[in-house]
Amino acid sequence: MLSFIEQIKLSHGSGRGLDNLLEEIVLPILFPGNTEPMEDAYLIEKQSLFPVKTPYKKLAFTTDSFVVQPLEFPGGNIGKLAACGTINDLAMMGASPKLMSVSLIIEEGLSASLLQKILKSLYETCQAAGIKIACGDTKVVDKGKADGLFINTAGIGVVPKGRNLSVSFAKPGDLVFLSGGIGLHGIAILAARKNLHFASQAISDCNPLNGLVDALFSITPEIHTLRDCTRGGCAAVLNEISKASDVSILINQEDIPVPEVVQGACSFLGMDPLSIACEGRFIAILPKKSPSETKSILESFRKLPHAHDAAIIGHVVEKQSFPVMIQTNIGGIRMVETPPGELLPRIC
Repeated sequence: MLSFIEQIKLSHGSGRGLDNLLEEIVLPILFPGNTEPMEDAYLIEKQSLFPVKTPYKKLAFTTDSFVVQPLEFPGGNIGKLAACGTINDLAMMGASPKLMSVSLIIEEGLSASLLQKILKSLYETCQAAGIKIACGDTKVVDKGKADGLFINTAGIGVVPKGRNLSVSFAKPGDLVFLSGGIGLHGIAILAARKNLHFASQAISDCNPLNGLVDALFSITPEIHTLRDCTRGGCAAVLNEISKASDVSILINQEDIPVPEVVQGACSFLGMDPLSIACEGRFIAILPKKSPSETKSILESFRKLPHAHDAAIIGHVVEKQSFPVMIQTNIGGIRMVETPPGELLPRIC
């Protein structure tokens, strides 16, 4: 793919300049091989989402914006992040992702080669997850107005019959399932932004979750709640579930998988791993299981990619004075609060 554009200019925001930007960079990457005219909207044929004799009954719809700094980080970039964020929000409702829109707000001066790299990551992530980029938009703004690149997305997915999830469905006795080690995305962003050599081994967990969600449903079809642990980390998610379901949640510190690089960075910086953002981890609230059933679920799930350290980290209890509590390694119990503000600004 040959591009004669080296750097994005304000003139690429309209007219012939915009045509060049789209034809040389955006369209060849996000819509390769497309020969259809570029309409103002994508027409959705019902049968393309709900084929005859399939068990799909409901649609899921989501939107998000991505403003991460730096634009590239160990394990990904803003393009991969935008695709994963949209796919994962659909997956948390049990939906199979089908369509996505992509809108780019590009700052004058952005390297064209970096833009190509970012768009390629976005496209490849969508392809791997089975979601089609249906439509989009491109704007160029003055230098200093967009921090390089902002991406806005919207996504549509179909929910198979029988999947009924909500943040308000947790019940006393339910298990708290965590899909893998926490905090890698937040620490990777922090290390890249601040040049922290002691945390340079952190690689973002940024990944699409729809495959893991489908696998979990095949292992244990009855799931009450799914939430991905993004801004505010596990602490924020657990508090959201507790509040919406009018219950309390007790987790065990020794059962929480915290990668060594995350634990080391948090100890040095005085941060709580539970409050650090992830972009490829989710919490599931599962109905109460016998010990043998729980062991079987974990053994099966841990065989999947990016899930070797999945764990049951606690259980749901009747509402108490504190929404979320943690049993510490020394035997005490303390409250787990929702982080008062974003510990790491611009992580997604």
